[in-house]
Amino acid sequence: MQWLIGIDEVGRGPLAGPVMVGVVAVPVDFDWTLLPGVTDSKKLSEKRREAIYKNANDLQGQGKLIYRVAGESAQVIDEIGIVPAIKLALERALGEVMEQVQISPRTDLGIKNPRSVLGFDGVLVKLDGGLVAPPEYVHQETIIKGDGSEPVIGLASIVAKVTRDREMVRLSSEYSGYDLDVHKGYGTAAHCAAVRRLGLSPLHRRSFCRNLVAR
Repeated sequence: MQWLIGIDEVGRGPLAGPVMVGVVAVPVDFDWTLLPGVTDSKKLSEKRREAIYKNANDLQGQGKLIYRVAGESAQVIDEIGIVPAIKLALERALGEVMEQVQISPRTDLGIKNPRSVLGFDGVLVKLDGGLVAPPEYVHQETIIKGDGSEPVIGLASIVAKVTRDREMVRLSSEYSGYDLDVHKGYGTAAHCAAVRRLGLSPLHRRSFCRNLVAR
């Protein structure tokens, strides 16, 4: 095994905004002391998440790790459902990471193409919760609460969370009145009150807001 990949999603439950999936790849001998404090993003303050994100970004620039975040919009979530939307984002982010991963061929098995159907043999994928990687990733493990027990999954949750939060802050200025920068699209009392007062914006998942407004 040459690479360890961690995968987690954020934004499954909000009323508004995209769902995002973070994918992180590190060499199996990666030195985690370079990223102290990595754990489930929900257990970290915003300031701490931002600091770890910056550190991870610097390490990516140095070629010591690879990460990508992909998302699907509220419209896609309404059209196909949250689980298929997460699957689409996961496959896209994982594909972008794998384009950068260098895998040595298994010469002992006569495998010349390291990304052949026999393979991805040098990659172990660890996923949080109920997430599943495509079947060609023959070495994969889904771990309940893995974002708290597996640093590579925790880092995936952090990069996804920071990316999504930043996007919601950016969108807040375009859709004023909802305070998206405060609650990040989650169904707080203030957010629900704003939806009842202002109606739904293009950022809202209509399938998640049926009890708030008339369809």
